[in-house]
Amino acid sequence: MPLASNFVERLRAIVGNGNVLTAQEDLICYSFDGTAAIQQMPGCVAFVGTAQEVVRLLQLANETKVAVVTRGSGTGLSGGSVPSRDCVVLCTVKMDKILEVDRANLTMLVEPGATTVTIADAANAVGLFYPPDPGSMKISTIGGNVAENSGGLRGLKYGVTRNYIMGLEVVLPTGEVMWLGNKCVKDVAGYSMKDLFIGSEGTLGVITKVLLRLIPKPVAKKTMVATFAQMDHAAEAVSAIIAAHIIPCTLEFLDRITIHCVEDYAKIGLPLDCEALLLMETDGHPAVVAEEAAQMETICRECGCLEVRVAKDEAEGVKLASARRSAFSALARVSPTTILEDATVPRSELAKMIRFVEAIARKYRLKIGTFGHMGDGNLHPTFLTDERNKDEMHRVEEAFKEIFDEAIRLGGTITGEHGVGLAKKTFLPKFLGDVQMRVMRELRRALDPNGILNPGKMFD
Repeated sequence: MPLASNFVERLRAIVGNGNVLTAQEDLICYSFDGTAAIQQMPGCVAFVGTAQEVVRLLQLANETKVAVVTRGSGTGLSGGSVPSRDCVVLCTVKMDKILEVDRANLTMLVEPGATTVTIADAANAVGLFYPPDPGSMKISTIGGNVAENSGGLRGLKYGVTRNYIMGLEVVLPTGEVMWLGNKCVKDVAGYSMKDLFIGSEGTLGVITKVLLRLIPKPVAKKTMVATFAQMDHAAEAVSAIIAAHIIPCTLEFLDRITIHCVEDYAKIGLPLDCEALLLMETDGHPAVVAEEAAQMETICRECGCLEVRVAKDEAEGVKLASARRSAFSALARVSPTTILEDATVPRSELAKMIRFVEAIARKYRLKIGTFGHMGDGNLHPTFLTDERNKDEMHRVEEAFKEIFDEAIRLGGTITGEHGVGLAKKTFLPKFLGDVQMRVMRELRRALDPNGILNPGKMFD
């Protein structure tokens, strides 16, 4: 049912009259996130500016049993920040301060609305490095990154968001505040509660501060691109690189459809007569970088690559890397609806999974471009479709079912970095099993007894 007028008045008293949106035309852009074909209008949007405002808002929502969906920039790809009907969208983008950079302890304290690129730039300015780099890093917020446990192109070598969280300030649905973690490198006192909230998709609490771990900035980096006549050869090269004890900071791939779309979009100068492209980057000490780059080039040639192109300088390296970073944008131009998915399998099963996706595209008469993080087994089958075509969308849904079933069968997972949200919650029980599902439900009920936070996400 629509929000009561006295509820909205009480909300305005908490965050300020200008920080509450109720007009339908203002709410439209908050009715969806980056996930295709999922939309629901909220009751209102409230922009919070302080942790105390979050506390008071959640106390009000818990008292009146009004649903709250936390949102940053809305770049999520699993429907995690899509509103539930007549909910309050709690938007954190105005809480965007970098509160502290502690060079002695290699940490940074930030508010949840700070963008990932702002954090990376602030670390870089003092000679430090924040590695996680989701594809949306220029606009995604750190609160959303933590809630989704975001990955990125550098995940193979440096890990994902979870690996860089040292502490969190979290407001529970009841309005209680918890500080979890600290600046200590070692801390094993009690349960690792902060890890419970990382990847919880806004279902357990609202993050109001994040303490990040930074590392020294790599001195050198080299970027290269290798092209292959067969995807299997590219997968063999990836396996051989890892087997040679080389862990590149980036080891990405694009299939033929994606290569052509990227070249048409970005005019990078990519070769179009290949089935697969590998983007490889190594960083660290200059001598190690030079040695690893030479080894990777040799391995690619031994695996039958058509060509290896090594960036002459940093500018060319950025240009080559943009081939992968612009993949989603390039594919999104092809059809009215672009559905970007992620299925992850062990590296040894990559070639098999890629061939399976190609077979599914033929079986259901669909256009699918596949790219992703070949170094860590994370594929992004991207469906180029039209949500107005009901028959085609039914075929897309059937194709998804088969792809996720196959990922599970091969020892993989239904999501490597996008999260479960609304888009994948029907697949979660098969992946986790009855016991894990029961424990997750019990945890959620314990922290949110009235079920006000992000209802319907991950599971009902």
